[in-house]
Amino acid sequence: MSKVAVVTENRSDVTVYSDFFTDFSRNAVTGQLNKKTNAEAVKQSVRNLLLTDKLERLYQPSVGAGLRALLFENATPFTQMQVQSYINEAIRNHEPRAELISTELEFKNDQHTAEIVVTFAIINIEDPVTFTIGLERTR
Repeated sequence: MSKVAVVTENRSDVTVYSDFFTDFSRNAVTGQLNKKTNAEAVKQSVRNLLLTDKLERLYQPSVGAGLRALLFENATPFTQMQVQSYINEAIRNHEPRAELISTELEFKNDQHTAEIVVTFAIINIEDPVTFTIGLERTR
C-alpha cells in the first residue's frame, strides 16, 4: 500500500464534527456519553434549530426558525416562500457547518400538519444530507 492510499483511506474516517445525543444516553461499556459524528451531528443540530421557536432559549432570543407559528396559516405560495425564508435565515445565521440546498414543503390542511424536506450540504463533507421534519399543532 502506498503512502497516498493510506492517507486517503484514513482521511475518510476522520471525525470533523461531533455532538452528543439529545437524550444524553451513555455507552454501556465505557459509561461515556454517546456521540454523533459528522453528518449525523450536523443533521441533529439543524433539526433542533428548525424545531426551536424564537424566544424559546434563554439569553439567545434570536435562535430558532419559528416554524410552528405558520401551522395555522392558509397554505398559499406566500406561506411556502415564508417557510423557506425562515429555514434559510435560521441555517444561515445559526449553523455555519451547513449550506442549504433546497426545501420542499407540503401542508396537510385537514390535519393541521406540515412536512418539510430539507436538503443541505455540510462543509468539508462531500455528500448532501436530506431529512424530513414533521410539524403538527399541539393542544
